[in-house]
Amino acid sequence: MKKADRTKKGMIFNIQKFSVNDGPGIRTVVFFKGCPLHCAWCANPESQYSEMQVLWNMEKCVRCHHCMEICPKKAITFFSNEIKINPYICNGCQKCIEECPARALQAEGEEKTVQGVLDVVLQDKVFYEESGGGITLSGGEMLYQPDFALQLLLAAKEEGLHTCCETTGFLKTELFAKIIEQVDYILFDMKHWNSKKHKEGTGIYNELILSNMTYAVKVGKKVLPRIPVIPGFNDSLEDAIQFAATLRNIGITTCQLLPFHQFGENKYELLGKHYAYKHQPSLHKEDLEEYKDTFIKNGIKAFF
Repeated sequence: MKKADRTKKGMIFNIQKFSVNDGPGIRTVVFFKGCPLHCAWCANPESQYSEMQVLWNMEKCVRCHHCMEICPKKAITFFSNEIKINPYICNGCQKCIEECPARALQAEGEEKTVQGVLDVVLQDKVFYEESGGGITLSGGEMLYQPDFALQLLLAAKEEGLHTCCETTGFLKTELFAKIIEQVDYILFDMKHWNSKKHKEGTGIYNELILSNMTYAVKVGKKVLPRIPVIPGFNDSLEDAIQFAATLRNIGITTCQLLPFHQFGENKYELLGKHYAYKHQPSLHKEDLEEYKDTFIKNGIKAFF
């Protein structure tokens, strides 16, 4: 195997240290920008678009229109007392951010090299060694930037780090196989067991996702499916029965349930995007005991 190209660049939107919920031990999570799925309930909507974005804080904004006047690409408009920033026109110059008198604009997304990411990750190597932790690639979706993901994983392995990823698994199997070869532990997002319903909620069908999950299991990877339990989408007891049957067919006996929450609601306002679940109450573990028990009765050890 060739040495990692540590000059390879990718777009990320956060590096989170001391995570204990994204793989074994203490971990540093690298959040990739860009995702092929567009889940209606996404808690990180800023992760869906693959380039840098400008976020607008309506509470800070004084509606001076200066950002509109200085934008070289005319990517900023004003409508119904709100600033609208078109990410497909914006060239990322950040002039509007630099000159906003109210500091109502901020950048989301930063291009970094593999080495630049590792410089941050390796600061806590002693904690990984003591806890059995390491690096986790998340997002967004790391597979949306496959070359960058592969080089970062190769470099992490060169540094002796345990590697983990949180993935939707949506990538051609040949490329998927090449990348997960460098992954020790896979947190596999599973949105729905039914392909038609999966497309309704995420924008894509799930055949490739389930096929890649099956492949990962067959080649001996440690795979933990994680199911976000979304009201009105996949939270019925029949859904639990069908999820369990699907997992059994793949050869998986354990999964994690992630109750729906509203932690990302404010981000939709900052992005000027409609949020389909705006008034939906969060779910809690006690709301899903029967749902969890249905998995267990059907041969899958489910936990929160």
